[in-house]
Amino acid sequence: MRRQDIIAEAQSWLGTPYRHQGSLKGVGCDCLGLVRGVWRAVIGGEPEALPAYSPDWAEAGGGERMAAAAARHFQPIAIDRAGASDLVLFRWRADLPAKHAGILIDRGHFIHAHEGACVAEAPLGPWWQRHLAGAYRWPGIDA
Repeated sequence: MRRQDIIAEAQSWLGTPYRHQGSLKGVGCDCLGLVRGVWRAVIGGEPEALPAYSPDWAEAGGGERMAAAAARHFQPIAIDRAGASDLVLFRWRADLPAKHAGILIDRGHFIHAHEGACVAEAPLGPWWQRHLAGAYRWPGIDA
């Protein structure tokens, strides 16, 4: 698998409407659904079954469930070493678990599905950088 294949697949989702728990290109997805869809396209079947989740799942359930799942299937890396195609997680506040995901296009831009919008490219500006919670490399990608 190559970094450019992951990025190209993520970019093919641009414009997909936001749909909570969705994971279908062109139909609807949330941030996790985007990552799941890219995984299916570049790796194959999903690595684990996903239970239903509410929009407030991270606050209600506590724990770092998204980060733990990422660590089970991706290689954790230092945030400052993240680059093109790496998965990044965000937390809205320091005392909350990570609950948003995106895929880096390069060190300054990422693709994500944001509630109330659609899958889009966004600059990884100061606000997003302050909310970074972790970075992960796709399996099969070398440094």
